[in-house]
Amino acid sequence: MKIGVFDSGIGGLTVVKSLLKHQLFEEIIYFGDTARVPYGSKDKTTIVRYAIEAVEFFKNFDIDLMIVACNTVSAYALDDMREVSSFPIIGVVEAGVLATSNALTDKNSNILILGTKATISSKAYEIGLNKLDFKNLHAKATGLFVPLVEDEIYDGEIIEAIFRHYFAQTTTPDAIILGCTHFPLISDALQKHFSKNTILIHSGDAIVEYLEQNFEFTKKYPEPKLEFFASENPEALRAVGKKWLNI
Repeated sequence: MKIGVFDSGIGGLTVVKSLLKHQLFEEIIYFGDTARVPYGSKDKTTIVRYAIEAVEFFKNFDIDLMIVACNTVSAYALDDMREVSSFPIIGVVEAGVLATSNALTDKNSNILILGTKATISSKAYEIGLNKLDFKNLHAKATGLFVPLVEDEIYDGEIIEAIFRHYFAQTTTPDAIILGCTHFPLISDALQKHFSKNTILIHSGDAIVEYLEQNFEFTKKYPEPKLEFFASENPEALRAVGKKWLNI
C-alpha cells in the first residue's frame, strides 16, 4: 500500500516514525506545508482551504490512503477533504479518541487534552470523548511547545518553566492526550512533570492502533520507500526527517 501523510510542518514526522516502526506500508509520502506553518493560530476558512490543497497535492501520487497528522486540520477540515477525495482520509483526532477509549476503562478518568489554540477551540476531542461517555475532561492550549520542539528543546529549565506557567493549577491527570504531533517529543518531560502512571496518548501510536483496528494488513514492509515534500525548503524537512527517524 502507498500512503500519504500530511502535516502543517514537521510535527507529523512523529506519526511517520510510528508507521515505520510497525511496517504497515510499502511506500510513505510525506508533505509538510512548511511555508504556511503554524496552522494552529489560523481561522477555520483558511485551514480548510489549505487542507483541500493538500488533497489535490496527493492526487498526483495514486495513494491508497491519506493520514492527516495535523490535529488542527483533523479538527476542522476532514469532512471538506473527504468531499473532494477519491481515497480514504483518516485524522489523528478520531484515532486519538479511539486510543483514549481503549486505554481507559473508567469513564470518570481525569483526562487532560493539550493542543494548539485552534485544536482546543474546536473542542473536537471533547465532542468525540463525550460520545463515549467520558466527562472529566480538561483542555489547555499549549502553543509554546511547538517552537520549543522545532528548536530541539525537549527538556531542561526552559521546558520546566513553561510547564509551571501552563500547569500551575493542574492536578495530575490519569491520561494526557498529546493533541499536536510535536508534543510526543517532550513526552518524557511531561511524564516526569506529572507522573509515571499518567497515560500519554501519542498521535502516531493512536493512528497505528486505528489502522490495525479498521483495516486488514497481511504483509510487513521492513524497508518502505519514503519521500519528503514541503511547500518551502524541502531540503530542511528532509534533514529533520532523517534525524528524527534515524534513517
